Amino acid sequence: MKKLLASLLVAVMTMSMLTACGSSDVAETTETTEATEVEATETETTEAEVAETEDAEATEAETTETEAAVSEALADGVLTVGTNAEFPPFEYVNDNGEPDGFDIALIKAIGEKLGVEVEVENMEFASLISSIGSKIDVAIAGMTVTDERKESVDFSDSYYDAVQYVVLPADSEIATAADLENKAIGVQLGTTGDFIASDIAGATVSQYNKAVDAVNDLINGRVECVIIDKNPALVFEGKFEGQVVAVDGAQFGFEPEQYAIAMPKGDAALVEQVNAALAEIKADGTFDELVKTYIEAE
Repeated sequence: MKKLLASLLVAVMTMSMLTACGSSDVAETTETTEATEVEATETETTEAEVAETEDAEATEAETTETEAAVSEALADGVLTVGTNAEFPPFEYVNDNGEPDGFDIALIKAIGEKLGVEVEVENMEFASLISSIGSKIDVAIAGMTVTDERKESVDFSDSYYDAVQYVVLPADSEIATAADLENKAIGVQLGTTGDFIASDIAGATVSQYNKAVDAVNDLINGRVECVIIDKNPALVFEGKFEGQVVAVDGAQFGFEPEQYAIAMPKGDAALVEQVNAALAEIKADGTFDELVKTYIEAE
């Protein structure tokens, strides 16, 4: 009987131990699962926070880039423009003593598109490039795009195609490129005509701040021809009718050239904004109206 009781007691104790062990394993498993779930949740939260931070940083970077795209030249609401008002019909001094002409009207239209006031400074042509970025923001003056100028400034898209003309006395026999060799040639300082004349063999080049002064010296026999852009050449032919003639530069082998607005070197934002405004002006008919008013009316 004692043996039987002892056996029963051992069996009961064994079952109790097994039950206790089983409960412990379940508890441990539950705790492990819960810990894993918490860790996974924390990881997901961290990843979400990182992604949110990265999105915020990207947005901030885009905003900064957009802000940086605004040119400093326009920040004060005024675009200071340099010109040389001695180049009709593109620029001249009107009856009120103010710079006027096709280029002046064009840059004012661009300023209106950009939402800024335009102030025009009249100065010597040869000083325009060196003044950009300091005394003036941009220059517009019937200025031809050249590789030499592109080393110092950036240009807008071209707004006008032109060619150099040769202004001659009415009785001149000069007719070809070879005839220009060893001649006394008048030019406006710093213009394309100046560059061309400097490459003509044996030529004696006289440089003038005003194109009209060169033409006056032509009439007075101090120079034998004047090299200048087509439109002003035609203006002078009309002004001094019977005394001078304007001959197409193609006859002398001169290549077509493009006028553009000169801007500070490296100011990509300003170039982009000016080009966008210029494109709008061409698209909405404003440009054609300016051509009729200032150029075709001459």
